[in-house]
Amino acid sequence: MLKIGTVIYEPTIVDGFDMNVYYSKRVDGVLGKPEKAMYNDITCFVDAKAIRENPDLLAVSPNGPATRTNKKYTLPWDFVCPTNKEYRSHVLDFIKETAKTDVEGVTLNLFHFPEEGFCTCPRCQKMHKASGLDWLDWRAETVTVFLRQARKLVPQRFGIEIWPDPVLAKERFGLDFDAIADYVDFFHVPLSANNYVTLYWVDTLTQDFVKLLKKPVFIELSAEIPRPVETKAMLRAVAYLSRHNLEAILLLVHDAERAKEIARTAVNDSNYRGWLEKFGFENMNKIIDKWDSIYGK
Repeated sequence: MLKIGTVIYEPTIVDGFDMNVYYSKRVDGVLGKPEKAMYNDITCFVDAKAIRENPDLLAVSPNGPATRTNKKYTLPWDFVCPTNKEYRSHVLDFIKETAKTDVEGVTLNLFHFPEEGFCTCPRCQKMHKASGLDWLDWRAETVTVFLRQARKLVPQRFGIEIWPDPVLAKERFGLDFDAIADYVDFFHVPLSANNYVTLYWVDTLTQDFVKLLKKPVFIELSAEIPRPVETKAMLRAVAYLSRHNLEAILLLVHDAERAKEIARTAVNDSNYRGWLEKFGFENMNKIIDKWDSIYGK
């Protein structure tokens, strides 16, 4: 059965949602305590705090470092070089300690190279040469080995967030989906947007990933913006996604109250519920019925 869940910045389980994903290690370097009974999402090679303290951690390329200020790229964050042994050990230790807690599962994000051209530091160049592999295969092997190491530390369900590029993921980030599938239980694909008034791209990418990936797929939608137009458009996107062969649809929210607000909006909007009935969104109707028992008037 299709699950509905949250991706949330506070360690809170929200009633009416089948699974809750908590950012326990964030891109800003803030570390939270592992949260029991939730999936814990761990940011790997993006860490603003660590880079401020040690700029030598940055991944580099012929076009400069992996920073937001390097306008030769469109990087949203500053990236650590993924072959830095000390930092890798730090991340793996955090994964290990998280898994020791009674968490529901572990998800990793930003565990890969920043983009094409990274990383060309002396350490990466030496490792690439010693591998005997070509550049793209070496980068993919580097990422896959890290995930294999992490998988061994996690007895619970283990998954990864992937950049929503079904075509150039290996060239850009070092992601070999088929190789990675041997070590994960699911793929988590964020399709982030300020609004979902236009839906065709969400539907297209979802279908692409469901066909391409060899493990169950979670699709994440941004749900932070509380304005009614954005909320209703996002709920229609959830309905369309509910027709695909997904394990879960996840809503990114800042806090539990926002998730509850979304559920109340869906339950109490008669036009939306009539639209679901008219066009036969069976899975979405089941979700609404569950929310109605908790958040109905």
